[in-house]
Amino acid sequence: QVQLVESGGVLVQPGGSLRLSCAASGIIFSIHDANWFRQAPGKERELVAVSTSGFSTNYPDSVKGRFTISRDNAKNTVYLQMNSLKPEDTAVYYCNAKRTLWNNKRDYWGQGTQVTVSS
Repeated sequence: QVQLVESGGVLVQPGGSLRLSCAASGIIFSIHDANWFRQAPGKERELVAVSTSGFSTNYPDSVKGRFTISRDNAKNTVYLQMNSLKPEDTAVYYCNAKRTLWNNKRDYWGQGTQVTVSS
């Protein structure tokens, strides 16, 4: 059984910081590509951070310079550090793990954690 469990989402004021966690069980996270997505009310799901199994990272312009994805392989966990938060960052945040081996593709999702940025 594979599980990805997100935690850390809370109400935070604009300009504040938050760290989300994604703890995996049933897979070795370090050999999977890791992604963070978010979905705001009435909006499509948006990719906000990528970490490949080779430890390259990438971010869209909307969060670049504010968000950082990282890994703690000893804890089998991926993090999303979010700084200088804006009201438009309000969304449900999801972690995702992907692996392709000999054209055998695997794709795992967490249940999401709510982040609300508001005064």
